Amino acid sequence: MIPTWCRLPTRSPLPAPHGVQPAHGEAPRRDGQGRREARAALLAESLQVAKLVAVVQVLIALGVAVVFRDTPSRAYVFGLVVAIGCVATMMIVAMRHVRTVLAREPSDRTVVGCTRLLSFLHFLLGLVWSTMPPTLIERSLSDGYSAIGTSVGAGLLATTIMLGSIFALGACFALPLLVGVVIAAARLDAPFDIFFVMLLAIYAGFLLNHHHHMCTLARRRVLDRITVGRQGETIGLLLNDFAEGASDWLWETDADGRLRHGPTRMAEALNGPAADLSGARLDELLTRHGTGRAAEDPSPSLEAVLEAMRRRVPFQGAPMPLAIGGAVRWWQLNGKPIHDAGGAFAGYRGVGSDVTQAHEAEARIAHLASHDVLTGLANRAAFQGAIARACDPRNGPAAAAALLYLDLDGFKGVNDRAGHSFGDRLLQRVAERLRARAKAADGIFRLGGDEFAILLPCPAPVEGHSPAAALAGALVADIARPFRIEGAQFEIGVSIGIAHTPRDAADPTALLARADLALYAAKAAGKGSWRTFDPALEHRSARTRRLDADMRQALARDELDLHYQPLVRFGDGAIVGFEALLRWHKPGQGWISPGEIIPIAEETGFIVEIGTWALQRACRDALAWPGQRIAVNISSLQFRMPDFYDRVAEALDATGIAPERLEIEITESIILDLTGEVMETLRRLRERGVRIVLDDFGTGYSSLSYLTRFHFNKIKIDRTFIRDLQNRPDTVAVVEAITALARALAMDVTVEGVETPEQAEILRGRRCDTAQGFLYSPARPAAEIPALMRRFQAHPVTVLTDAA
Repeated sequence: MIPTWCRLPTRSPLPAPHGVQPAHGEAPRRDGQGRREARAALLAESLQVAKLVAVVQVLIALGVAVVFRDTPSRAYVFGLVVAIGCVATMMIVAMRHVRTVLAREPSDRTVVGCTRLLSFLHFLLGLVWSTMPPTLIERSLSDGYSAIGTSVGAGLLATTIMLGSIFALGACFALPLLVGVVIAAARLDAPFDIFFVMLLAIYAGFLLNHHHHMCTLARRRVLDRITVGRQGETIGLLLNDFAEGASDWLWETDADGRLRHGPTRMAEALNGPAADLSGARLDELLTRHGTGRAAEDPSPSLEAVLEAMRRRVPFQGAPMPLAIGGAVRWWQLNGKPIHDAGGAFAGYRGVGSDVTQAHEAEARIAHLASHDVLTGLANRAAFQGAIARACDPRNGPAAAAALLYLDLDGFKGVNDRAGHSFGDRLLQRVAERLRARAKAADGIFRLGGDEFAILLPCPAPVEGHSPAAALAGALVADIARPFRIEGAQFEIGVSIGIAHTPRDAADPTALLARADLALYAAKAAGKGSWRTFDPALEHRSARTRRLDADMRQALARDELDLHYQPLVRFGDGAIVGFEALLRWHKPGQGWISPGEIIPIAEETGFIVEIGTWALQRACRDALAWPGQRIAVNISSLQFRMPDFYDRVAEALDATGIAPERLEIEITESIILDLTGEVMETLRRLRERGVRIVLDDFGTGYSSLSYLTRFHFNKIKIDRTFIRDLQNRPDTVAVVEAITALARALAMDVTVEGVETPEQAEILRGRRCDTAQGFLYSPARPAAEIPALMRRFQAHPVTVLTDAA
């Protein structure tokens, strides 16, 4: 075994702390100590194989004796076995002595002396072996025995590779043996003598060079590990300073889960002395303070930590509630298992912290994120979750609910006449009346502006009677009563649309859409009234069905078209690419809005066929615009199709366009659930050279997590951030933050909806890469693109700040 003092660290290298320098005179002393430690470590590694080398030598000698037992050389062979055995015994005794010396942390001179002793014994062993080839060849009875003797000598040279990490040991063994083998080879008949000597020289040179290279690598490895060990000592000192000065605490347990020491910060967080923590089982400590329904039923986050400790795996625990001093405190523990030199589990080491203040702040932020600041009602984000729960098919018929969709009548007039201050107070008074009337509701929500929603648990109406209808009638009457604010009287009304789940709709989107249809019917009836959803209101659905059928025919007749909007580089105003946008001029009706037909295609699945056609068409059109990239929007439905990559490959192969010119634009909805199939499709597209663009960034489910799971080539900032850019410093800050994030992740940034020079100037100053919008050009048919490109080449559109 390697002595304890010269065992080297096995942990990963850590950088030296910035600003930490050794004291005057310390560096030379430590460098000398490092060289001694390196020699000792290399010597200790050599001892691990030296015993095996000695035993192998004896076995080889016995094998030679067996082969030459019936030859005139048997007396010599017997003497060879005895000599090899004696030298091997001397080596074993010397190894024990050296191991004993190394265990006492010897001086540099002692280490050098031990190395020379082992080198001498290896030389002696090689010297004994060097007599074998020439002796056996001289006395052999046949050329076969001569070849055997010479080959055994040459084969022994390979033992050099086994001789540890010190080059001197291998060289001392190999050089005398090499001389003996050369002498023996020279006695072979011509031309075998010259041929064998040449091969032997190449063979020996390779072995010695390889052994020298391996020894050099071993020395570097040992020196690196010594350096890491020193850095570990420095880091240990810094960690001690951290434990004394930081609010967090470092903790460590043994293999039984008992704390090795009592961290002062941890004791303060528990309102107890640190001495009580030393030796305490961490899992029992956490369970005792857990705030579940019982000690056997801890909180989920605490249970996750306990389960990880039982399985002896790393954990990064979520905040867990603990009952401490009659109050609930929130702790967060991170831990990693540690192992001893033999690889056995030795406990845990980690960091703990009291995150109560941060958790409470997050709770307040979460409340603000889900509630309207003005009225205190739940906001649209909370409404989305509530309506999704109401429409969950697992609820069953007994959990039927009604959605009341409210829109104030006459509120805009109040806002315009009295000002926003009175408008805000009026909304607060409306919220108060809604709360007072709809006490049985599951939730009251302000969706934005003067729109509200109420989710009411109730069965479907029977013979025209339902709790939802009764509540709607009462709300209409309540809101119709005058509001008095600071001596002024205001009169408004409310229109309400009602839809039931699951009778009218079984999913949130459809439920809201049908409540919206009922609301429009109420407004059409003269406002200040309510209506429930009726299938007769589905004239919009009838139009949807007609458009779907007509759209399919239009694609078959090649009546759909793609128009292209340029992407302009901020730096020089040059066009660097185009985005393909769907257009449909329907005979007899004119242009149909993409905002109307694309949702229909998404809902019916026809978007897959449109997307495949658009890929082929866009790639074909782009061939006429060399050097320009072409961006194609892909729906989440089509992207998740198993054959989507094949469709892209077909478009590239059929048109011959370079893959790096094609950009696939996807929305955040695609990566909400990054399944293995989606990740595989993204990976294959990237390997093919296709660029992946994240469209409409910041408008849907924006999260930083998926930006680390896949590297996009570009993100596109949605036009909603650009509309009031020059009047909204907060919007500018958001754009600047998104751009900085993209830069850090090596992604390009394109801004959509740039319509004014002022917007472009602001964006250019925020280091956005490219832009598109009506400032540069609306989307144009393919036939007009060459002329557009010529115009930009002649007169680049640039927005420059006046540096002068």
